[in-house]
Amino acid sequence: MRALVLLGCLLASLLFSGQAEETEDANEEAPLRDRSHIEKTLMLNEDKPSDDYSAVLQRLRKIYHSSIKPLEQSYKYNELRQHEITDGEITSKPMVLFLGPWSVGKSTMINYLLGLENTRYQLYTEIMYSFTSHPVCPGAEPTTSEFTVLMHGPKLKTIEGIVMAADSARSFSPLEKFGQNFLEKLIGIEVPHKLLERVTFVDTPGIIENRKQQERGYPFNDVCQWFIDRADLIFVVFDPTKLDVGLELEMLFRQLKGRESQIRIILNKADNLATQMLMRVYGALFWSLAPLINVTEPPRVYVSSFWPQEYKPDTHQELFLQEEISLLEDLNQVIENRLENKIAFIRQHAIRVRIHALLVDRYLQTYKDKMTFFSDGELVFKDIVEDPDKFYIFKTILAKTNVSKFDLPNREAYKDFFGINPISSFKLLSQQCSYMGGCFLEKIERAITQELPGLLGSLGLGKNPGALNCDKTGCSETPKNRYRKH
Repeated sequence: MRALVLLGCLLASLLFSGQAEETEDANEEAPLRDRSHIEKTLMLNEDKPSDDYSAVLQRLRKIYHSSIKPLEQSYKYNELRQHEITDGEITSKPMVLFLGPWSVGKSTMINYLLGLENTRYQLYTEIMYSFTSHPVCPGAEPTTSEFTVLMHGPKLKTIEGIVMAADSARSFSPLEKFGQNFLEKLIGIEVPHKLLERVTFVDTPGIIENRKQQERGYPFNDVCQWFIDRADLIFVVFDPTKLDVGLELEMLFRQLKGRESQIRIILNKADNLATQMLMRVYGALFWSLAPLINVTEPPRVYVSSFWPQEYKPDTHQELFLQEEISLLEDLNQVIENRLENKIAFIRQHAIRVRIHALLVDRYLQTYKDKMTFFSDGELVFKDIVEDPDKFYIFKTILAKTNVSKFDLPNREAYKDFFGINPISSFKLLSQQCSYMGGCFLEKIERAITQELPGLLGSLGLGKNPGALNCDKTGCSETPKNRYRKH
């Protein structure tokens, strides 16, 4: 019986392969749309030299290493958030991340934006059959199977994942922690394209709802989270025929929480639908996503067909073209705001590091206050970490430091954090001072309220760096430097 099933699957595979070849031939013969709006909006034909931001980036790197990283390392922030910032990340180009279900047109959209169709540079978009995971036909996997990073280079060049992770000059070296199985599914492609001089594209494997996490052979959700945390713009692409929301897509949107301003929803292949059906699909998309995006202002939705062929007749061609131009303007805005976004990202990171250090300091101070000569230290701290509200850990931080309650980490996260980091391994903030170097907390607060806003103001944005004071950032209390005379 199984032999018959496999034979049927093989015949279906061969049939599809033949259909795919016919479709590809038809696409090559079909007239292509004019690309002038892409080149105009993204300014690809301009000979304007690239702006030299090396001095600003060098200053940003110095602020991070001197004012933020010492506190980050001392209180092991990376073990709470799993986000270690590298020099490569600070100096990297804006990253645009493409997410979504399988076969919705993510790779085709990248090919279209870069004009790679029918060239040796184009991304592979055909359906792949690896005979591994389908419950009936073991192997029907209609999806790109790798994380593909498209970067600029002088000539076409493919870079293996293990090489990308080993190169500390790139921003992808932290990916090594996800294991060799993942690195085999990571690939970099350097392409001599003008747009890639200013931005990096990341194509991801399509979401397959009938696939279990362990079947991928690597922590797929953790890898997605790594890219999400670093993306400047996130395109979540949907096909009108694939709007069902399953567990893996729900998990993806949970990971996108807090990044709503970077998310853009794309309803692709829109010219396949008649007007009335398109309106129904648009409403169904919002109905499906509403429980997953719990924000007052939902992400912008673009409705079009992002591929090089002409729009189908009797469809809203002018609307689709305007939607496409709006998306290109959105992309260009992210590229133009590269430095502003980078500085804002480092400043947001500094605020989170500071809050984490204040919390660890509060846990440690409470632990010291509750300890007596006859106390069992392990039991005392277990009581504190199990019920921090009983000891006003979080309320004290909110009352004394003007920290927003919306910026506080999850209480449960600290159970895991202190499970692997004994409270006795930390020092109080008041002890993190030196005569020459000053206090760690003073330095990070100076970076948050003065140095980073000042760097932003130096870009000629017309912003007042002094406007970001302690009332907005929360830095009212600083520990006394016991090593310095007052």
